[in-house]
Amino acid sequence: MDRITLSPSLEMSRIVYGMWRLGDDSDTSASHVEAKIQSCLDQGITTFDQADIYGDYGAEAVLGGALKANPFLREKMEIVTKCDIVAPCGRYADAKVKHYDTSRAHIEKSVDISLSEMGIDHIDLLLIHRPDPFMDHNETGAALDDLMASGKVGNIGVSNFRPWDWELLQSGMKNKLVTNQIEISLSEISPFTNGDLAFHQKQGDAIMAWSPLGGGSLIGDTGKVGAVLDDVANAFGVDRAAVAVAFLLAHPAKILPVMGTNNLARIATISDALKVKLDRETWFRLYEASLGHEVA
Repeated sequence: MDRITLSPSLEMSRIVYGMWRLGDDSDTSASHVEAKIQSCLDQGITTFDQADIYGDYGAEAVLGGALKANPFLREKMEIVTKCDIVAPCGRYADAKVKHYDTSRAHIEKSVDISLSEMGIDHIDLLLIHRPDPFMDHNETGAALDDLMASGKVGNIGVSNFRPWDWELLQSGMKNKLVTNQIEISLSEISPFTNGDLAFHQKQGDAIMAWSPLGGGSLIGDTGKVGAVLDDVANAFGVDRAAVAVAFLLAHPAKILPVMGTNNLARIATISDALKVKLDRETWFRLYEASLGHEVA
């Protein structure tokens, strides 16, 4: 599997395994989680995406159970996690309202908790999960720089940021932001034309794509998108999911899809997307199916 260089200290696998549903599985034992990790590693998927809020603030501990049971797994992985969402559940059950917190105190506390929950000594990539309309970019940026200087965090990125949010935070930092994780798929194609993808492509920033299967909607689509997915899938001997992911992989911006499933059989086929090589016309067949009309 191809690897993408995000910074001098970080390479990630082209496809990322997303763990937001890790705590929802009926089996959260260390051995079962390790089986998921190993299935990914066998395919060359070495990057694993977490967030403090996943599983009502419980998913990091589920991953930590596997890493503590088999510490040798950690050296084979790049671990991504996120912070700044405070929701009234789990450890923040007393919060009066869901909000974002990019204060120094909250970010530092979140990182320490994440390290403890996962049983690791550093986070390869920390993302600010959502743009905070109350952010003091100088305070936030300095806190993130200091976390890198401490060795607790190797690299910093963001998630769901628009170009102006990115530029504001970057202006308060010494270190370079290395990625933005945004929603992009055949169900959400607006980033291809609204400036989000162009902004990062121009700068050479890596883009991570969450929900590359449209939250599963693409798998069950009964309209034009589903029909074209089936047509291309049949041509390559794969399933719809592989084609939907290949649609993102084909883009010259080198998008990194974040794939999340708890099903071991489906995890084993994530890399089937690499079997699909889309030419320009086939890519546009899929794109126009999503648009609902031909391009102008």
